[in-house]
Amino acid sequence: MQINGTTALVTGANRGLGKAFAEALLARGATTVYATARRPELIDIPGVVPLRLDLTDQASIDAAAAEVGKLDILVNNAGISTNAPLLGPSTENIHREFDTNFWGTLHVTRAFAPALAGGAILNVISALSWYAFAPSSNGYAASKAAEWSLTNGVRLELADQKTQVTALALAIADTDMMAAVDVPKLPPHEVVAKALDGLEAGALEVIADIPTANVKASLSRDPALFYADIPTALFS
Repeated sequence: MQINGTTALVTGANRGLGKAFAEALLARGATTVYATARRPELIDIPGVVPLRLDLTDQASIDAAAAEVGKLDILVNNAGISTNAPLLGPSTENIHREFDTNFWGTLHVTRAFAPALAGGAILNVISALSWYAFAPSSNGYAASKAAEWSLTNGVRLELADQKTQVTALALAIADTDMMAAVDVPKLPPHEVVAKALDGLEAGALEVIADIPTANVKASLSRDPALFYADIPTALFS
């Protein structure tokens, strides 16, 4: 899928990876880039078209799809992490994570799918699609595992209309979501460059960093070996 001359839309484009995606798409020659957020007034990217889109509001999704019309590239980037454990006192935040990361991605994809015949979708998943790390991240991990499965399923269902569906999996980028984590982090523009290179090459999955590659490689092995020493398993 070549980016030059396309119309693209990025969810969660007010900061972090979403902002970097919108900037990179413009730099690669996209003719129109819709940069979306619940509060589009916070988008400060020269050259984009700011657009309101709330993944948890079907009316907002439908209005955005009607305004955009034909679309070549959809980047499902928006997501949240609430640090919710699965067995904590409430499931409210787990529902919030699924409402955004899984249901929001699905509803946006359903709304724009008819306009994406011959185009491409890129879903931002996570290394946590494939493992659990700390008790406080397990709600997020479960929602991202569901989003990975969603990505694979949508790819098959859209094959007849020749829509390319690519997953971007990463562990640690320098974004607000990872601000409290004291480890080396990839700059967002480096992650986005890998993702868009993969999109243009027709890749089904882009692995952004070494920890993610190690997690994916571990899936065929005894999980006891991985969980015995997660830091070593991630970074060795």
